[in-house]
Amino acid sequence: MSVKRVVFIRPGETEWNKIGRWQGVVAVPLNTHGIEQAKRLAQFVRNIGLDAIYSSDVRRAKETASILSEYANAPIHYDNRLRERHLGLWQGLSMNEMRDWYKGQYEELLKDPLNARAPEGESRADVAERVTAFFNEMLADSDGDVGIISHTTAIRVLLSQLIPDINPFDMQFRNISVTTIVAQDDGSWKLTQLDDVTHLEGMQSGTFSGTLG
Repeated sequence: MSVKRVVFIRPGETEWNKIGRWQGVVAVPLNTHGIEQAKRLAQFVRNIGLDAIYSSDVRRAKETASILSEYANAPIHYDNRLRERHLGLWQGLSMNEMRDWYKGQYEELLKDPLNARAPEGESRADVAERVTAFFNEMLADSDGDVGIISHTTAIRVLLSQLIPDINPFDMQFRNISVTTIVAQDDGSWKLTQLDDVTHLEGMQSGTFSGTLG
């Protein structure tokens, strides 16, 4: 294994983050606060050094990656397998709207959070399949320290497979947070940094987690 460290980065804040609407793959842009968050992160990324950066091609992730590219001396590769979970007809809704408008399907999701799908959307298992395929290809093609700009569900399902003794679904991942795993000699991965936002230097960073994440 030639990749030594993987740094997971959640995109900066959007207006939908602020008002509690589930974004999925909708092309919601970073807001002014999210742009400033990404600039703060860029300084941090420049200091830690990354050999390559992979990013979701969803708009808020691409905009975060674009800001990082101005500071990080590393190529950026976009991959649609790093997208957030597609929530189908639930995209743009609040949690209360999902519960009220799609009561039966929402109850199914509570019963089987791994395999249940939002109407016309993906399950966690679907997301796990595509992000795992990406990660295995990335390991074969990359060296050194790698940054991955992705989304809450994608990061959670991947961590749950790479580090079986943790439960990332009980962990928060704030906007522009950094979560780091390090390769061990036996081929396993160790979580060394979780939801770190110290690079924001006191700047606010919210989280919006729930059943769908």
